[in-house]
Amino acid sequence: MSAISRFLFRTRGYKKLHISDVLTYLYLFFGIILMFGPVLWIVMSSFKTPAALAEFPPRFLPYAQDSVEVEGYDRPLSLYKVTLDDGSTVTLAQIRRVGIEAQLIDPNFPEDVIKVHVDQTEAIRSLHLEIDNYLEPLRRYQFFTYFQNSVIVTISATLITLIINSMAAFALSKYRFKGRKIVFAIILSTLMMPLAVVLVPVFWVTHQLGLQNSLWGLILPTTATPTGVFLLRQYMLTIPDDLIDAARVDGASEWRIYWQIMLPLALPAIAVLAIFSFMWRWNDFLWPLILLSKSEYFTLQIGLKVFQGENTTAWNYILAMTVLTLLPVTLVFASLQRFITTGIASTGLKG
Repeated sequence: MSAISRFLFRTRGYKKLHISDVLTYLYLFFGIILMFGPVLWIVMSSFKTPAALAEFPPRFLPYAQDSVEVEGYDRPLSLYKVTLDDGSTVTLAQIRRVGIEAQLIDPNFPEDVIKVHVDQTEAIRSLHLEIDNYLEPLRRYQFFTYFQNSVIVTISATLITLIINSMAAFALSKYRFKGRKIVFAIILSTLMMPLAVVLVPVFWVTHQLGLQNSLWGLILPTTATPTGVFLLRQYMLTIPDDLIDAARVDGASEWRIYWQIMLPLALPAIAVLAIFSFMWRWNDFLWPLILLSKSEYFTLQIGLKVFQGENTTAWNYILAMTVLTLLPVTLVFASLQRFITTGIASTGLKG
């Protein structure tokens, strides 16, 4: 930790901050707020009640109005600090509001009803984490099924993507054959093709193969990606051809060269592609929305629609489930992030 602290807090000036140090820290602080501020706001909002989400101006921390159980009432009553005509303040529980008039009672003496103007009342709030925002969707809806479908689709599509793209990259980087550059150019040209152009043909082919309303229909059309082929090919070009020639002299088959030599050496680029592929598949919304119509095959992104009705939207449940969907991507990124710099930087060393 001492080495890390020295690196983080070292300055250009001697025993004092230089102007460049101040500007650097301000820039980094602004970058952190810009990147992680919305995420923190979503996390805090996921613990708010529907009333707290609707209030204006919004609060960052999840505050909720205090309430009390009063005998004779079937629901908890909200607590307010009331300023009386003589200037004193008391804590009362509101039983109803009629226009600009609030009707309140003392929780200890609920027989007497006190009527005051709403401007004389102030809601009593305290920090409150609404855990039911997370528990209620798991109890009432099929979110465990949606989560399982997302895991199956994401992991399967990522593994198949790594295998197919690495094979194509190995062939395009280490084999010499006519038309190799043309094939690579055609693969790259598909990056410039809008998704809307291929969406209808891909759906038609998937429907003809009987893969509509199935997890395989979500997995197979997304496995071969031009980005993955480009990333792995550029990295494999940096691997010396002498290694492959030596393996062939020793009698190694092409499959063994690919599996035991190229894949281990290309591990940084494969880790980067795994992160990208995991995020693409996990966050995919449009393709599952078009392909699926049965709820038992919904992924998490599509499952969030159950909270959006014709007239109302349960934003507290949507925010809570959105936080849950962020956790797997965060864990994968945190575990593989050390490969990102090495993998991306090395893809452009050799053309």
